[in-house]
Amino acid sequence: MNVLGIDTSCDDTSAGVVVGGRRVLSNVVHSQISLHSRHGGVVPELASRAHVRNIMTVVREAVSGAGLRLGNIDAVAVTIGPGLVGSLLVGLYYAKALSSVLKIPLAGVNHLEGHILSVFLEPDIPSFPFVCLTVSGGHTSIYHVKGYGDYIQMGQTLDDAAGEAYDKVAKILGLGYPGGPVIERIAQSGRRNAVSFPRAYLSSDSLDFSFSGLKTSVSLFVKKWRQEPESGKRASVADIAASFEEAVIDVLVQKIFKAQELVGAGAVVIAGGVACNGRLRSVASAEAEKRGVRFYHPRPVYCTDNGAMIAAAGYHHLINGHAVDSSVDVRSRYPICEI
Repeated sequence: MNVLGIDTSCDDTSAGVVVGGRRVLSNVVHSQISLHSRHGGVVPELASRAHVRNIMTVVREAVSGAGLRLGNIDAVAVTIGPGLVGSLLVGLYYAKALSSVLKIPLAGVNHLEGHILSVFLEPDIPSFPFVCLTVSGGHTSIYHVKGYGDYIQMGQTLDDAAGEAYDKVAKILGLGYPGGPVIERIAQSGRRNAVSFPRAYLSSDSLDFSFSGLKTSVSLFVKKWRQEPESGKRASVADIAASFEEAVIDVLVQKIFKAQELVGAGAVVIAGGVACNGRLRSVASAEAEKRGVRFYHPRPVYCTDNGAMIAAAGYHHLINGHAVDSSVDVRSRYPICEI
């Protein structure tokens, strides 16, 4: 089954064609970073307008890049939430139109399910059950993944997502947007123990996350740091970035492996935009090896928002008879446990 996946959940217009839920024929992403960087973050109105301009071109490129024509597409899958309502509507209405004109089934996909199943676009895949950390600019959650469509949330962020914290700290340091890549790059030359930023583990048995306190701690430190006279012992921007990054990664890794212990899973997966971070992958991989657990993550192109992961998730909806009709609507909040 050739499934066309469409994702317009935030600021990337993306479409991809996947066969059988595994084999990627194409994956096209139109980034809006240049549009939003001047504002220091995503502007919802600008994002939705850009999706309207880009979606026809992106879908056309995805279909032609797969070596197909629209008539060869067997089904359409589209993100219906969570995300920015205006952005989601662009993708959904376009997908509905394709489904109607081509007379093919439509699957409505939870964006987070797409991230979880993105690991199945890789040659080496985990066996069920496994534990998955989805970590991005909008989401930081842990799931016990028992099978396709069978997910139990074990923890979630209580405030800022990890990627959001990266963006805010990058803004505090005057590094620009998006924060994740620039902080990772600068942190490579910094001392990771230069500044003792807090780790919000919450209670000893909690698998939830909280990064707002860390962000505030960085903000207060930087304010004082800028007011101090020059000193040879003074931390550099790279030191601050590295120390912040280490505080985030310590918590992410500790909690994902705590979850793995609780359910006895033999594999751990990290997915989502922040899973592109090399330091996070390195630390998690070392911890997995120490514990005798398999560790998996998608390649960066499948970590960030993309249509291929939506097509993969949609395939499993459709083969299990979970197509949606034209009355389906978008949802800004969409708990994955409702799938």
